[in-house]
Amino acid sequence: MTYQPGIFNGKRALVAGGTQGIGAVIANHLAALGAQVTVLGRSGGDGTLDAAVEVRQADIASGASLDAALANIERLDIVFNCAGILQRGAEHDIEVFEKVLAVNLTGTMRVCSATRERLKASKGCIVNTASMLSFFGGGLVPAYAASKGGVAQLTKSLAIAYAADGIRVNAVAPGWIATPLTQALQDDPARAGPILARTPMGRWGTPDDVARAAVFLCTPAASFMTGVVLPVDGGYMVS
Repeated sequence: MTYQPGIFNGKRALVAGGTQGIGAVIANHLAALGAQVTVLGRSGGDGTLDAAVEVRQADIASGASLDAALANIERLDIVFNCAGILQRGAEHDIEVFEKVLAVNLTGTMRVCSATRERLKASKGCIVNTASMLSFFGGGLVPAYAASKGGVAQLTKSLAIAYAADGIRVNAVAPGWIATPLTQALQDDPARAGPILARTPMGRWGTPDDVARAAVFLCTPAASFMTGVVLPVDGGYMVS
């Protein structure tokens, strides 16, 4: 842990899509730094969440489901949008395309809208999850790439719209991160080799790398930052 212990004491945080993967790691970081953390997900999680983190089931593609999950949360200081799905190879089907956008893009907007008044009261912050594919696109994942590009632009738009409420809105854009979603690539030297060759830091990123950068955007050190889409990719996008 590289932050001052207790930096988020007294803060209430929500992590949508926080029951597994990068979202769960972010939730654990926030809890370790003193925040009271609630995560939303469609399942109970993958067993990696700390005991102090509260889990609530919710489908952010459904307004009614989200509203029910937030019903008795009166205050929020920090909101993370980490929920996302990817259907590699199937996203050219229009129904699959629409489903991916409903979660990744519309779901992000839904969470931002649903928590805006709570964050206004606390002068809090939002951190969304974009992707390096926000910039590059991907032939096998048109819906994922389009939705993450949308998240990047949504972040900028909401940063402008929410500034008058005292709410900062930023995003992280993870690159090649070692998660179950990228396991097949990690295991295939023919595909992993070109990725690592182009990455100046020469390694796959970790969920912890993403979490530390994402948490920074919620700290007082980032108090004059809004509308930022922060790459966490080992330099891949600039190589």
